[in-house]
Amino acid sequence: MKSVAEICSDLIRFDTTNPGSGERPAAEYTATLLADAGLEPVVFEAAPKRTTVVARIAGDSPDALLVHGHLDVVPADPAEWRMHPFSGEIVDGCVYGRGAVDMKGSCAMTLAAVLGMAARGERPRRDLVLAFLADEEATGDHGSRHAVTEHRELFDGVSEAISESGGFSVASGGHRVYPIAVGERGTAWMKLTAHGVAGHGSRPPVDNPVATLVHALSRVASHRWPVRLTPSVAALLKELGEVTGRPVDLDRLDEEAARLGPLGSLFKSQIRNSANPTMLDAGYKVNVVPSTAEAHVDGRYLPGLREEFLETIDELLGAKVTREFVNLEDAPDAPYPSAFFDELAGALTAEDPLARPVPYVMAGGTDAKSFARIGIKGYGFAPLMLRPDLDYFGMFHGKDERVPVEGLEFGVRVLTRLLTSRTD
Repeated sequence: MKSVAEICSDLIRFDTTNPGSGERPAAEYTATLLADAGLEPVVFEAAPKRTTVVARIAGDSPDALLVHGHLDVVPADPAEWRMHPFSGEIVDGCVYGRGAVDMKGSCAMTLAAVLGMAARGERPRRDLVLAFLADEEATGDHGSRHAVTEHRELFDGVSEAISESGGFSVASGGHRVYPIAVGERGTAWMKLTAHGVAGHGSRPPVDNPVATLVHALSRVASHRWPVRLTPSVAALLKELGEVTGRPVDLDRLDEEAARLGPLGSLFKSQIRNSANPTMLDAGYKVNVVPSTAEAHVDGRYLPGLREEFLETIDELLGAKVTREFVNLEDAPDAPYPSAFFDELAGALTAEDPLARPVPYVMAGGTDAKSFARIGIKGYGFAPLMLRPDLDYFGMFHGKDERVPVEGLEFGVRVLTRLLTSRTD
């Protein structure tokens, strides 16, 4: 049986850049591993080569748990990397390559855990649904959204799910803090358009849409969003105060995030809504005022704050700029405190006596948004023990992305314990 590091390396070697040539080769590899272990994977495509794999393992309870991950990755420029981003090389105890953290490493941990269970004849304590999805790095239209609309029956009986961006270690003194995601900010990707009067660039402008749009974008970019503490983030801050022995000052959260360093990264982007201009498109000649100007803004809002976010955006844009959504997704959240959160925490502490699991809200988004549409409560839990010198958040979409082999092996043990209720 292949090791988790070998599976991770194999998956990285498939160039599944999104946009690109699709996920099919990685999906076929994944389906073959599952089939060789006696499972019956279902393979389907939302578009040519945009491939997803789903498999179900019968357990002791029909109340099913979904474990999902995505096979696509963001682009990587080989010239910027220490070694080729699709080499999957293992150097200095780490697997290198695009997707090592986001999230072929996690997919490899899931595969290694279930393949090991099958080899030992172990039965999960509840039904398991495994999903290896396409298109998470875009809108999910060719992946999770397609899966929940066109293949809804594959997820019958699923009440909870686990996936990326949680369960990783953050060193803090004599502890290792493990944030378990119980929610994530909503997504509001917007296309902005300003209309005006075309004319010669040398003449006084009548109604220059470029200027109108630039002024609106400046207001958006410079807006200071107020702090809004959701219950889960407030619980995180309380836990961090207990871990560090010094309460977090709720009136100085920006300064506290800087003081706490890596621990501060767990909340500094999660205490506010945000809106970042990311793309501009206007004009076709230097001496011509165009009739339209367009821009894109990446908006994110906290659970329960969608209307407040959109009202503020409209005020900042003004009456002369219109917006339309490129992608609008609600901010899902999962029960906390809950018995299932305690199970996740218990699996971590059983494998790491220094573990301090804490609740966490993700700044970005995952496929959990799609599964929330059909009532599945998603938790961010892809357990990974990291070296203190590795910046987990910096690995996401960064150059020289890598994951420690020992961290992957730790994750396999934690997942196996969770899925089987193993006590040894």
